[in-house]
Amino acid sequence: MTNQLPPEPVHFVDRAEEQDRTARELADWDEGRSRPLRVALVGMAGTGKTELVFRLARMLQESRPDGFERILYSDLDDLRCEGVVEPADVLADLLRSLGVESGWIEDSFAARRRQYWEQTEGKRLVVIVDNARYGTEVEPLLPSSGASVVIVASHGRLHDLPGADLEFDIGPLEKSDAEELLRQVAEDPRLDAEPEAVRRLLELCDGLPIAVHVAARWIRRHRRRPLSRMLDELSAELHDKGMPVVEKVWDAAYEGLGSDAALLYRLLAHAAGPSLPFEGVTALLGRGEDSADAALEELEAAGLLDNREEQRVRLHGLLRAHAKRRAAHDGTPEETSAGQSRLIRWYLRQAQRADVAAAGTRLAVAERAPEIPLTADVPFASKPEAYAWLESERHVLFDCVRVAHARGFHHESWALCEPLWTHFLDHRHYADVIDAFRTGLAAALRSEDLPAIVRMRCQLARPLWEQGEFQVAAEELEGAADAARTLGTSRTERILAASVMEFHGSLHTAQGKWRDAVGDFDAAREQHVAIGNEYGVLLLTYRLGEALAALGELDRAAALLSDAHTEARKMGRERLTARTGFALAGVRQSLGQIAAARDLYTESLASARDRKGDRDAALTLDALAGLAEETGDDAGAREHRAAAAALRARHGGLSQTG
Repeated sequence: MTNQLPPEPVHFVDRAEEQDRTARELADWDEGRSRPLRVALVGMAGTGKTELVFRLARMLQESRPDGFERILYSDLDDLRCEGVVEPADVLADLLRSLGVESGWIEDSFAARRRQYWEQTEGKRLVVIVDNARYGTEVEPLLPSSGASVVIVASHGRLHDLPGADLEFDIGPLEKSDAEELLRQVAEDPRLDAEPEAVRRLLELCDGLPIAVHVAARWIRRHRRRPLSRMLDELSAELHDKGMPVVEKVWDAAYEGLGSDAALLYRLLAHAAGPSLPFEGVTALLGRGEDSADAALEELEAAGLLDNREEQRVRLHGLLRAHAKRRAAHDGTPEETSAGQSRLIRWYLRQAQRADVAAAGTRLAVAERAPEIPLTADVPFASKPEAYAWLESERHVLFDCVRVAHARGFHHESWALCEPLWTHFLDHRHYADVIDAFRTGLAAALRSEDLPAIVRMRCQLARPLWEQGEFQVAAEELEGAADAARTLGTSRTERILAASVMEFHGSLHTAQGKWRDAVGDFDAAREQHVAIGNEYGVLLLTYRLGEALAALGELDRAAALLSDAHTEARKMGRERLTARTGFALAGVRQSLGQIAAARDLYTESLASARDRKGDRDAALTLDALAGLAEETGDDAGAREHRAAAAALRARHGGLSQTG
């Protein structure tokens, strides 16, 4: 079972009514319904909604003898870009959690939604949607199974998502419950000896569990002083600062930090992304692994970290806001800028290294980032590890692009977009990618870096046209072509100029403008011939052959694709060998050369199976089925279609490919 829940907390109080009512509702729920049971938790930040959501999910799992198949979790705040969530990207994350491999996730929102319905049909799932702001963000994430439960946590009511079966208003803890939580966490005899001090401290916490936890840890850190004296000093110091009373508790915890921990707390307030790995924290602090480790231990002991994620460092939303205020009060702009610079340069270096490990040597405009002092690199032992790192760190990488541009680190901003291109080809997070590439383009324009401008406009064009924005994509490519005319004559710049023509051809292909595509691919191919770029010649020969085949110029297409197929095999390009063979097989079939087509399809299928390329295998099986039908082999056609359907079912692809 996939269970996306953090470890159960040691300390938890109250919320018994919510748990009891949810259990009763589940017991009475008719799983034959066509919609899932929906539970809504509404309350201000800091009231413990997220932990209650997790507790409800654990309770639901334990309440059924056969349990739930999977518990899925999505924090929409982690996916927001300037306050907006793209549902298609959330669906992609949920589909991966359901076992769908990235290569099988559909591109469009509509197709992903159908795929999600297929993957959730009839299943017992708990789907948790945290930090929702609008019902339109949640509605596409509802599974299609009446045997599932959806738990939504939000700060306000989602009036555009009607039909919650249970809705709870989650307020601050009652004083008795807050005191129980304080005693559980602090485990201090002074709480019995000084009841008045406890009362005053709980007033400061205002019933917020997050504040009670920090207050309890503050007590644990100061074992010798009487609580009353500590509170007197705290109140006297902060009485006139005009901040919410709960902030006094966090200020007390912050004031007790050492210099490295206090600095790290301030820097985390402005760090890119929702959370960081330990190496990223080390880069942010800039004082080596030992100092970063000690600072993190101190922050954790003070209760100033969110410990939901293992192996990552996060500030709760309220604590991040508090840390920003402390940074404004105690820090300097130079301190913040230096920390952001170290973090962004470290991420740029790791992303470039992951790019090379995943995709090999390819056209890159930006120079390789140097090592970051006192910070280790991430080891990438294989292509899958590199791809997995790019995916796991994508939220930080996208945010680094934005922060770098806003800070004036324009080179780093657009340079980060180059490895994000490799990530995009494997993971279609369209909203984030388009925003990042637009920001990278703006940074390249500010830098007045012509190769970077060409690169960014081309990279931006593809996700635009894949989302149907053909005119906008064409305008970007026209801008790229204008900039390319002023490039120099170095090998890299000439290859870059040829790539603009190739992108034009790909755009025309996406629009079905095959004659225009032929002209573009032919011109780009001639450029690669002049440069002596063998791989470029191979790729454009293949693309030109495909376009001619679409126009019905089969003899010329066959000649080009045959050349490309032979050269791809000579160069050891296994995947391209299979693709050129598949395209050539289609042309041979159209020319009536059935035996040759069958041999090529069979060869492509064997290659796909050898490299575990099941998506290519499914497409080839579809083609073999069509060839079998054409020759009257109905049994063979059924066999191939059944094998293709089995592959799609195994990997979570849509059952219907059209």
